[in-house]
Amino acid sequence: MTAESLITCDPNILDGTPVFKGTRVPVRTFCDYLSDGLSLEYFLETFPSVTREQARRALHFQSAK
Repeated sequence: MTAESLITCDPNILDGTPVFKGTRVPVRTFCDYLSDGLSLEYFLETFPSVTREQARRALHFQSAK
């Protein structure tokens, strides 16, 4: 899974904010949850449209920076 297959920026979805592909969940929200000390499990429960695999890959891309 590439970053392009994980994240999309579409001007018709949240004014082009990067979101998890197939959802309206901003990637920034995911980063904010984790930086606030909230668990991955809590994020996935709160945003069920994001799959565990999408979240896992986002973590991978974040740690590769």
